[in-house]
Amino acid sequence: MKKQLLAATAAALFATTLAMPVAAQNVAIVNGKPVPKARLTALEAQVAAQAARTGRPVPPEVQAQMRDEVITREIFAQEAKKRGIEGSENFRTQMEMARQAVLINALFSDFQEKNPVTDAEAKAEYDRIVGAQAPAAGAKEIKASHILVEKEDEAKAIIADLKKGGKFEDIAKKQSKDPGSGANGGDLGWANPAGYVPEFAEAITKLSKGQTSDAPVKSQFGYHIIRVDDVRDAKAPDVPSFDDVKPQIIQQMQQQKLVKFQEDLRAKAKVE
Repeated sequence: MKKQLLAATAAALFATTLAMPVAAQNVAIVNGKPVPKARLTALEAQVAAQAARTGRPVPPEVQAQMRDEVITREIFAQEAKKRGIEGSENFRTQMEMARQAVLINALFSDFQEKNPVTDAEAKAEYDRIVGAQAPAAGAKEIKASHILVEKEDEAKAIIADLKKGGKFEDIAKKQSKDPGSGANGGDLGWANPAGYVPEFAEAITKLSKGQTSDAPVKSQFGYHIIRVDDVRDAKAPDVPSFDDVKPQIIQQMQQQKLVKFQEDLRAKAKVE
């Protein structure tokens, strides 16, 4: 009897030892069917990847809900199978499309893993972008002011008033139809002439520092009286450091490489 009791105890302990690893591999048992932990791991990886793309961490409440989500999916899947939905033509079509989507995502992930953007490539792209923003040799920036009115006669009357000693700033505040610059006495600040409409740009480049247009300048906005307040050599815009924008550059270049890969595959495919 004692030997039988010891044997039964040993058998129970052995069975428990075997069961522990099996249980550790499952999230739960739903209606007698194990739900593999691999499903939860895959869902966690999917959610983490989505969060990484937005630059935000996975919220704690979402992390806690994922186990319930995996279990709920198993419950619904069992019910669908029980009702024979798995054998329908619509189900098979959607499964094939889902299989293709997973396969394609795996293909793209494999390509990006094997074709990473190097630091040297990213730095070269950064230098290209910065170089493209540098002003051309001899380029100028102009600090201009203007008074905008609707009618040509009105503009001519203002020019005549200015020639008699009228103050540009006061007239701009009272009569200019440009609400932004008018409130500031017509001041438009520093700008590259190319940033203005063609008629305005052409007019200011012909004026010297301190000079006011002798005739109204017509544009799509109305009639301008323009004064050039100052001129300086164009300056390159302030740009962030390479380290500050490196992640964005790498992400953009990765996408460009992937698009090129997709285009090459399409070009090589024989479609009849």
